Amino acid sequence: MNELKEKWDKFLSPDRIKKSKRTVGLDPRNEFESDTGRITFSPAIRRMHDKTQVFPLTTDDNIHSRLTHSLEVSEIGFSLGLRLCTNTDFLEKIGKTEYEAFRSIPVILRNSCLVHDIGNPPFGHFGERVIATFFKNLFKDKKWESELNEEERKDFIHFDGNSQGLRVLTKLQTLNEKAGLNLTFGTLGAFLKYPNFGDPDESKISTSKRGVFQSEIDYFKRIAENCGLEKDGIYFRHPLSFIMEAADTICYRIMDVEDGFNKDWFSYPKIKEYLEDVPGLEMLLESIDEIDGEGAEITKMVRLRIGVIANLVEASLKEFLDNLDSISNGDYHKELLSDNLLSIKLKAICDELIFPKREILQLEVTGHSAISGLLNHYIDFVFNKDKHYRKRAKGMISGGVIRSMKIDTSIDDFDKFSTYSKMQIIVDFISGMTDQFALDQYQRISGQKI
Repeated sequence: MNELKEKWDKFLSPDRIKKSKRTVGLDPRNEFESDTGRITFSPAIRRMHDKTQVFPLTTDDNIHSRLTHSLEVSEIGFSLGLRLCTNTDFLEKIGKTEYEAFRSIPVILRNSCLVHDIGNPPFGHFGERVIATFFKNLFKDKKWESELNEEERKDFIHFDGNSQGLRVLTKLQTLNEKAGLNLTFGTLGAFLKYPNFGDPDESKISTSKRGVFQSEIDYFKRIAENCGLEKDGIYFRHPLSFIMEAADTICYRIMDVEDGFNKDWFSYPKIKEYLEDVPGLEMLLESIDEIDGEGAEITKMVRLRIGVIANLVEASLKEFLDNLDSISNGDYHKELLSDNLLSIKLKAICDELIFPKREILQLEVTGHSAISGLLNHYIDFVFNKDKHYRKRAKGMISGGVIRSMKIDTSIDDFDKFSTYSKMQIIVDFISGMTDQFALDQYQRISGQKI
């Protein structure tokens, strides 16, 4: 049998952590399409509508939230998957018919793209940094060394939305049974950008972050085993994770620029200055220059967005197909668009014209105060020697978060949870908050608001 076909049979595994109870005869969807429904109706997806993409606590409905960003990434990922399925050489190499490929690859990509940011805390990526920095400082107190082992402490010191996302999907989105949303191994494998539960190692993109907490190692190993993501004792990325990452990069590169444009921080001519020396954009930029009349400026921005997405989609597909063997064998260790000049130029626009804006920085500092303040208060209450404080902490934390821990550990008494589990409950609760809810909770718990 074709070795690549064997690998892709595992990459597209429709099996689950726990056998599904759905009645297949009455449901024409396949397992990956069933995943889409489970994801779409999950509370964690709904909460993303009020989580920061770039602009915290914005009241401007034209600006992207984490949810609208994820929907757009999902659409780009789906389109990339469809394009792959029309490539006859690719289909021949992986041993799939067009029908088999169409019913799996684009759907897995849609799913993994939709949940790619599901573990992100309030206030965007800066929120991740706030949580990690808080615990780095907290654990300078040696008393915690007797409460948590080194690897458990590192889970918090290296906190990341990707590792929290795996926890959300497999533990926190649950009713009364284990396995969370119980998604297919194919979808979970594609979601895992960083298949690593050790120290971050930037020599490989797959290990550049701690993408799996100690508490999810068992589930992670089952995903890796079922998807064939281990070689010589080393875990590697699912091939479709590279496509998911490219879809994310395409969206946040150009849509962050469009958001800055919509806030009147710069004009189309300023954007063009950055892009006019990018090979292959000449015809696009010339056609955009011909647009005039009422609404010309916004029309130019939209046409640029469409053209840029098309350009980066082509570049991503070419890089993926040119390196299919090394990607499938776990020997490819960079982003598909890492060397793409257009992507680099768009990043420069964001770095120079958007991210340094005082409006963003001030609101990120607000996020720092809210998240750090909540962590301080809840840790003080949960680990307080006075039972009256502990009782109030339990009453304020989401019952769903506590229930998930009870199901996961089979321990019914909050006070009997390990220190690691209690810390996770606090982080699960706070990282699951929306921006506004986190700010409101901090103001209430600190006495600034009644």
